[in-house]
Amino acid sequence: MHDKNIIPHLAVVLVGDNPASKIYVRNKRKFFLKNNCHADIFTFESNVSENKIIEFIKELNFNNKFHGVLIQLPLPKHINSQNLVNNIDPQKDVDGFHPENLGKLFLGYPKFIPCTPYGIIKLLDYYNIETEGKHAVVVGRSNIVGKPIGSLLSQSFKKGNSTVTVCHSKTNSIREHTLKADILIAATGVANLITPDMVNENVNIIDVGINRIEDNSDRGYHITGDVDFEGCFNKVNSITPVPGGVGPMTIMMLLMNIVQAANNANK
Repeated sequence: MHDKNIIPHLAVVLVGDNPASKIYVRNKRKFFLKNNCHADIFTFESNVSENKIIEFIKELNFNNKFHGVLIQLPLPKHINSQNLVNNIDPQKDVDGFHPENLGKLFLGYPKFIPCTPYGIIKLLDYYNIETEGKHAVVVGRSNIVGKPIGSLLSQSFKKGNSTVTVCHSKTNSIREHTLKADILIAATGVANLITPDMVNENVNIIDVGINRIEDNSDRGYHITGDVDFEGCFNKVNSITPVPGGVGPMTIMMLLMNIVQAANNANK
């Protein structure tokens, strides 16, 4: 809950003309407006300099109109995303990617939890999926999903106290690890990497992957996850769909973080 006199306000920085990014940003803004929050989108040409974006971020930091600042990924190759994130005021870092906020998470007292890991925790909580003493296998070690969700599940939180294994591209025989998972989180960006022969019948699968696959449909593509959903659906205990699973939860957690940031700014 937040003070009704305060309207949480997000600034989204969008660089370039990535079609998927435009859709994501539009959906975020629509969702925010539906929930009585504001989101302004600031667009830059793909050839903009990194320094110009950093200067703009600094302006947003000092603009009290905005409670949160978000950099929409991916960025053009000439821009280092971490350099941009490092310049966001940690008090406005509603994505939870600033080193200060990630450090607090890893130390066990998070301020802003990255939105996708936050959404995963809420899903596990809502469906009463036990984590304590369970074996959680995370496939993918990104700073956005893999590392933070591994940390959250291993810590002594309400939805934590798991034994966590993190697999990645250099892991020998990922299947050996995924077969032992009570909870499997797939976050690699590789379509259908996890197949039915890699999972056991009691596992709960969280599929974070969003992969755009070209096809002959009217739209010209379809979206699929990192898990073979059709193949695993009848075998496993539970599985999240793509699209429609973790994605909406990520946007919801962003909303929760911006409300928290607004409350913090007006204490």
